[in-house]
Amino acid sequence: MKGFRSFLLRGNVVDLAVGIVVGTAFTAVVNGFVKDFLTPIIGLVGGSKGDFNKHTFSVAGTTFGYGDFIGDVISFVLIAAVVYFCVVLPINTLHTRLIPKQVAPVTTKDCPECLSAVPLAATRCAFCTVELAPRQGVPQQTPVGS
Repeated sequence: MKGFRSFLLRGNVVDLAVGIVVGTAFTAVVNGFVKDFLTPIIGLVGGSKGDFNKHTFSVAGTTFGYGDFIGDVISFVLIAAVVYFCVVLPINTLHTRLIPKQVAPVTTKDCPECLSAVPLAATRCAFCTVELAPRQGVPQQTPVGS
């Protein structure tokens, strides 16, 4: 029982639970916004007053409700747009402003003969054995036994 309790109180399990609860609440907000504001606007433009669910067609006595599908596609696109423009884009912008990109230090140079990447301190290419000029400021290794 103690192991189960420690599993439940582990940080990532609690974070996941909070994320699911917040995600569910956020889904309800976005769905309400799309259903109550954006879909009626598209319905006005399309002439169906925001209710696509009743659109059907029949073939050989079978009724196909394509309106539900159109409504679902429009809802998906609108929800994706709302999430992108109201959540993802602002978070990405905030992330780039607060956390500057870190430049990785240069640890290799290209061999002038075979264009292979060799360590900066190398004096000979491991691939084609051409002698390389040492780079300024890079400590050189002294051979063992000298």
